[in-house]
Amino acid sequence: MSGWEQSAITIATFLPLAGALVIAMVPREKERVVRGLGIVFTGAAFLVSIVIALGFDYGVGSKLQFELDVRWIAAINARYHVGVDGISLPLYVLTFALSFLCAIYTWRFVPSPGKTKAFLALMLLLETGMAGTFIAFDLILFFIFWEMVLVPMYFLIAIWGSANREYAAIKFFLYTVFGSVFMLLGFLGMYFRSDVAGHHSFDLLRLTNFAAAGGFSHGFQLVVFGAVGLGLAIKVPMWPFHTWLPDAHTEAPTVGSVLLAGVLLKMGTYGFIRIALPVLPYGAQKFAPWIGLLAAIAIVYAALACLAQKDLKRLIAFSSVGHMGFVMLGIATLTSIGINAAIFGMVAHGLITGMLFFLVGSVYDRYHTRQIAEIGGGMMQKLPYLGGVLAFVSIASLGLPGLAGFWGEVMALLSSFNPSHAAGLNTGLFRGFMVAGGIGTIITAGYFLWMLQRVNMGTLPERWKEAAFPDIVAVEWVSWVPLLVGIVALGIFPRLIFGVTDGAVNGLLRLFGAA
Repeated sequence: MSGWEQSAITIATFLPLAGALVIAMVPREKERVVRGLGIVFTGAAFLVSIVIALGFDYGVGSKLQFELDVRWIAAINARYHVGVDGISLPLYVLTFALSFLCAIYTWRFVPSPGKTKAFLALMLLLETGMAGTFIAFDLILFFIFWEMVLVPMYFLIAIWGSANREYAAIKFFLYTVFGSVFMLLGFLGMYFRSDVAGHHSFDLLRLTNFAAAGGFSHGFQLVVFGAVGLGLAIKVPMWPFHTWLPDAHTEAPTVGSVLLAGVLLKMGTYGFIRIALPVLPYGAQKFAPWIGLLAAIAIVYAALACLAQKDLKRLIAFSSVGHMGFVMLGIATLTSIGINAAIFGMVAHGLITGMLFFLVGSVYDRYHTRQIAEIGGGMMQKLPYLGGVLAFVSIASLGLPGLAGFWGEVMALLSSFNPSHAAGLNTGLFRGFMVAGGIGTIITAGYFLWMLQRVNMGTLPERWKEAAFPDIVAVEWVSWVPLLVGIVALGIFPRLIFGVTDGAVNGLLRLFGAA
């Protein structure tokens, strides 16, 4: 392996952190320089991630590539072990793509002028934490990246958020820390119970092999899966641990909402696939019906909650709870179809819901309100391009065939019809979850169409007729077109994701035979 292959993902991951340090040294009054540096460093990281994707050997997607495994903290046998495979690559590239587009968006739209330097430095720090989570194959390294996102997101919400920003930021912080404590205890439990070549280990691949050889008892797996799963479930978030999400989304600045929906939520679902399932396969089998049940409840509950929302941004926030319910339902089936659907659903949700939060931010920038009743309809008359893009992305989010939102949800439902027999899952129970998911899909179509009727359609209220609203401006087009293209491309060519993930998913599922 060449030096470039060993260092590529480290370079991509830490470029934003380097950018944050550079921005911190730029005088505060040079805002255009700061914004330009944000675009340069996020763009450079995204470019390196594209080079990694082009150099990835898709024929062996289950093999860890661009791997670097060196001694790090010898006292506890923790290693700097990073790499990408077919499961992590799509999410890794998505992280850099969304961060780059957010940096472009901030060229014109930055909340609270005068604090641009701090805003962009925190956003770049957040990017490094998110990206690192998807490449870490040591549990301590994973946990450090996992926790790294907490501080910048807290300040993004608490400083640049809306009226109730402090409440939302504290709630986000407390929920996440609470879950992280249990997850860390689970990691320590795996470390002390492991015996890999005479040593305890935090290395994920070594722990996976140890578990496959029957190294963890069934009782131990149940306890530790519960602890680790709780930390991951809060981040997803799964019902009933979801209550921090609508508040955080609603109060966060636009860029914060985009990254929170587009990437942060995926850290929890990715953790289930990367850590909980392969290292604790027996625990995964026993908890799978409960995960499926909570996922089915989330799908229906979130759809009904969306029908009751008056705030456009809060409606989109609740929709994320339902969409992540489909992701968790796919994971709970413990099938190739279901887990592939889950990864596809993560990427599709990142594109679609990230785009929806961009749109809500731009609506607020024009109307200075997010209340659906105050907007009052008629947006297609006043802002035809903005209204048209909102309609297109909403239809993608409700799962119209031919767009990205369709494949993850329909395949999650399909996998529920025939869950893993090797894992001993109850087919009748999961078919009940499938019916609940189908009902949620119908309600989802209902609340999105009702929202479009109240926002886009109808007569333009008198108070907006004389307002000088610009339609979509150049910076918005540049930020949004890649997402719109991605929504169409993944809808028409789902193999763009399935062709990457399938081999790695099948390799992961072979572990359940040794549970």
